[in-house]
Order: sequence, then structure tokens, then C-alpha cells
Amino acid sequence: MSLYMLLLYDDPKNWGKISPDEMQKAIEKYRGWTMKPFTKGHGRLADDAGRVIRSTNGKGRVADGPYSETKEVLGGYYTIEAPSYDEAVKLALDHPHLEYGGTIEVRQVWGT
Repeated sequence: MSLYMLLLYDDPKNWGKISPDEMQKAIEKYRGWTMKPFTKGHGRLADDAGRVIRSTNGKGRVADGPYSETKEVLGGYYTIEAPSYDEAVKLALDHPHLEYGGTIEVRQVWGT
């Protein structure tokens, strides 16, 4: 079995448009998905743009957030176990993040 990262991207403004009841239902769906047997880890990132370090002439240059014009931001991640990329994608298609308009990037962890 290989490990895969599911990187969850979304537009944070979308979450401000749902009611408290809908938010509670979303939280319960995410928690339920977290308990699936193939899920090996997960995390939610803080509600900020973070910092990006890029190399300029071999030296680090720090900037706020990924890109000022980016609408989607990385908001969290899951680590899952699956026998293949195709199976990892199939498992990710069931994630509630898609139901709420998010994007999921599936990446294999190197060496697994």
C-alpha cells in the first residue's frame, strides 16, 4: 500500500455563506470522513494565507500568502493509504470537501 496526500483547497469566502446549521453538518461530514479506515492522518490549517519562501538568485525571499490574486487557498490535508493512484482518487471522490465546492489535489508520498 502507498500513502497519498489529499490537499484540500477552497475559497474561504464560501464558508461565510452557509448557515450555522449547515456548518455543523459540514463539520460532522468531515469528521466522519476522518474516521474512515484508510485515513492515516489529517489536519486543518489556520485561517491565514501563510508565508511563501521563493529563491531569488539563490537566496530566500519571503512573501505573504501563495499569490495575492489566488482565490483558492490550501486549507487542510489528509494522508490516506491506497494500493494505487486510481484507488486513491476513487476514495477522494467521496470526500465532503467536493460537496462544498472545494478542490482536492491527490499526490503520492515519495518512497511509498
